[in-house]
Amino acid sequence: MKSFVPKFVWFDGKLVRDEDAKVPVMTHAIHYGTSVFEGIRGYWNSKNLHIFRLQDHIKRFRNSGKVYSISLRFTDKEIANAIIQICKKNNVKESCYIRPFYFVGKHGINLHVTEDTPTHAAIVMFPFGELFNKNGIKVGISSWRRIHDISTPPLAKMGGNYLNSILATQESKRNGYDEAILLDHLGNISEAPGENIFIIRDGKLLTPPPSSSALEGITKDSVIRIAKDLGYQTIEREIPRTEIYFADEVFLTGTAAEITPVISVDGKRVGDERVGKITRDIRKIYSDITMGKNKKYSNWITPVY
Repeated sequence: MKSFVPKFVWFDGKLVRDEDAKVPVMTHAIHYGTSVFEGIRGYWNSKNLHIFRLQDHIKRFRNSGKVYSISLRFTDKEIANAIIQICKKNNVKESCYIRPFYFVGKHGINLHVTEDTPTHAAIVMFPFGELFNKNGIKVGISSWRRIHDISTPPLAKMGGNYLNSILATQESKRNGYDEAILLDHLGNISEAPGENIFIIRDGKLLTPPPSSSALEGITKDSVIRIAKDLGYQTIEREIPRTEIYFADEVFLTGTAAEITPVISVDGKRVGDERVGKITRDIRKIYSDITMGKNKKYSNWITPVY
């Protein structure tokens, strides 16, 4: 099956052709990273396209801008309708990645951004499958530390924040790893460049708290709730670097990564270097939910057609 080529984007309340969505070179966000974004998945199950946890993504989308006083000049309902509208306009009938974002427009070189500063909003989308090998990936601890609230708010999904992630990713690829793990300012496990992290020890899930500069991940929250229903306890606490080497299982979570097993850290094996039982159990439920096969979590998906 040939992947669709999206011809239309949503830009400031209108559906326009991709090539017609243009911004001036003096757009503030290009110079200073003053953009807010979300990553959302749409899952095609041969009958309908299901958008995963749409309202939760939109809530975080708006909250991220509040930190920097960057205004989203559309209501949550308007953004949700626009996402559904752009899927329909592009006649999407395969799994896709949806990227809504808003950003500061022409504002000169003025660093004084306020709620009244001009902004633009847009939504783009494209076909998307698996980000990582679902049989497991190899990760390395980065020498770069995760940004912290003492300097840059890590809970906001801001464009500029992800330069930190880019540095860690570049380093991990140079060192032959599939992905990086960043430590927080105290040297504890924080997260991956674009994913939260879970380690499993003695049947319990451990994951870093927001105080370790970990993003409040929507997939992370989904995993915690699924794990509880399966009878597994999740503990949010600081995780020293060394503890990850003792883990029975490790996996990453994120919109793009979904639930990705980790089979080695810094060249040290995790378990038997295969997908662990708990990871497998949680991933199976998660996959069923996104495909509309689990009625219990039907409120997590929004049908497009």
